[in-house]
Amino acid sequence: MTSRERVAAALEHREPDRVPLDIGATTVTGISAWALYRLRVALGLSAEGEPVRVTEPYQLLGEVTDDLREALGIDTQGMGGSKTLFGWENRDWRPWTLPDGTPVLVPAAFNTQPEPDGSVLQYPEGDRACEPCARMPAGGYYFDTLCRQPPLDEETLDPADNLQEFEPLSDAELAHYASTAERLHRETDHAIVCGMPGLGFGDIALVPAMWIKHTRGIRDVEEWYASLALRKDYVKSVFEGQLEIGLANLTRIAEATGDRIQVAMITGADFGAQRGLFASVASYRELFKPYHVAVNEWIHAHTPWKTFIHSCGAVEELIEDFIEAGFDILNPVQCSAAGMDPGHLKDTYGDHITFWGGGVDTQRTLPFGTPEEVRREVLSRLEVFAPGGGFVFNAIHNIQQGTPPENLVAMFRAIEEFSR
Repeated sequence: MTSRERVAAALEHREPDRVPLDIGATTVTGISAWALYRLRVALGLSAEGEPVRVTEPYQLLGEVTDDLREALGIDTQGMGGSKTLFGWENRDWRPWTLPDGTPVLVPAAFNTQPEPDGSVLQYPEGDRACEPCARMPAGGYYFDTLCRQPPLDEETLDPADNLQEFEPLSDAELAHYASTAERLHRETDHAIVCGMPGLGFGDIALVPAMWIKHTRGIRDVEEWYASLALRKDYVKSVFEGQLEIGLANLTRIAEATGDRIQVAMITGADFGAQRGLFASVASYRELFKPYHVAVNEWIHAHTPWKTFIHSCGAVEELIEDFIEAGFDILNPVQCSAAGMDPGHLKDTYGDHITFWGGGVDTQRTLPFGTPEEVRREVLSRLEVFAPGGGFVFNAIHNIQQGTPPENLVAMFRAIEEFSR
């Protein structure tokens, strides 16, 4: 099978010739630039000192290039909007070093100037005349969002303020989606995974809107979560406006890209923590599910795309609702969380949703285990999830900084071993 056929078979719950593999097609299935640099050196794809590009600057994820896809048998390729979470484009690359000295390339708008305390700030659209929107502490691995919420006045709070980042796609941005999908479909046989804009209802990584210079409305993380209980009508009004704009943009993207896309990533909003839900089943059904249903119904009525939901944590109680809402794919399948036993998930839901992830624990085994422990866990997960299709291999969320390259090699070799 080609990569595209392999992923299609898995998504249709048919067993492909081998387990499909994704690394880097989305911002939640990627690899840190730190780990990527060391993996490339270990595989002989790069020399010591040869930098990798940081293409997702918020999480410092590295660029998965075609030579790595070929070396490891990666079956996917991602696409999305032209700008990062900080509002700038990935272009005009220049050298930088991560806090531990790892060489990387960053876009021109990436601020590399450390503060007196050693931290690094980022600014919306790279405009340092604005208030900073994110901070990486000295020696840190990621950027943390900075609260830029203006003082709230309950009397004048307007849902339109939380819609300022949602707008019709420009002709230039639409052309970007069209040309990218056409190029990837023509030049590769990879399954194309597209991050759809503006449909992550309540995605807490997006609520602060780091790419907007001057935010309005509810932008503080704690205040937004409190609003799910205290301002339900406000939240619903925001989601209704977001849905209207999002469906209009989906219509234009579908017309521009046709059937070149296979997977549409819809939302990355997390509903689970390590031990259980932090948004109740009732809250999901009242505040989120109606909008997920509307998006999935439109996509399935008008396109061949499969829809992808990302939610970390112990979400077993919500999986039936995700299926009823129309999602085809669940990621990251956090098997280390409460109630997320791989065998139970496969037996209970495996005929109705594709598990994209869950291949190895990125909190413990992959970064801190031995290569043999990694091998055993990968083989164990494959034995559970792979039979009958409905599975795309990925680690549980992004591969983290500090993951030894020998453990990554052991992970990929275990996938090869299982395929043989």
